[in-house]
Amino acid sequence: MFAQRIIQWRQPALAGQLFRRMHSVLSDNPHIKAYRLATLPPSYLLSYLDSSAPSAATAIGTTTELPPTPRSFVANERFMTILNDVLRTYASQDDGLKAQAVEFAAPGGTIFSNAGASHSGSRGSVQQGSGGGGVGGWVHLSDLRNPPDFGRIAWPEDIFGSVEVDSSGTLQDNFQPSGSYRILTNEGM
Repeated sequence: MFAQRIIQWRQPALAGQLFRRMHSVLSDNPHIKAYRLATLPPSYLLSYLDSSAPSAATAIGTTTELPPTPRSFVANERFMTILNDVLRTYASQDDGLKAQAVEFAAPGGTIFSNAGASHSGSRGSVQQGSGGGGVGGWVHLSDLRNPPDFGRIAWPEDIFGSVEVDSSGTLQDNFQPSGSYRILTNEGM
């Protein structure tokens, strides 16, 4: 009898929560909303947008379980196209990428006190950057879900794409998508 009263007492509050809250958020990423789709088995539309009727065209993708896993998640190709368009426009303005470009073009070995000096004290040739050789190259823009160790590049699945660097360390405005980027990995979204 007492248990029945508790259930009756809690039901109105629970029902009110269900009707007020049309989406849930992912526990490890509160910016991503999960909208329940009317399908069997249950599936969810994942979106960054706060909307009572989310658009499948702009959704991140769908999943059959929460939290999503690489096995249950299907990426939305249209979302990836939008993401790459935004990165193509703004990647060269990223401060982290600018720092990588400057480091890439800087004289190699400048962190050591005798950079470029041989054992006999004569100066050898000074290589430019950490691989640029004074002719430029490419730096990679990656997400930060699994930051690489210092001096290393991210895993291919974490790299959005690359931007060319000229010999002076200036980023060119030519973002190239990596083609291997995955929205969801075992490290999360």
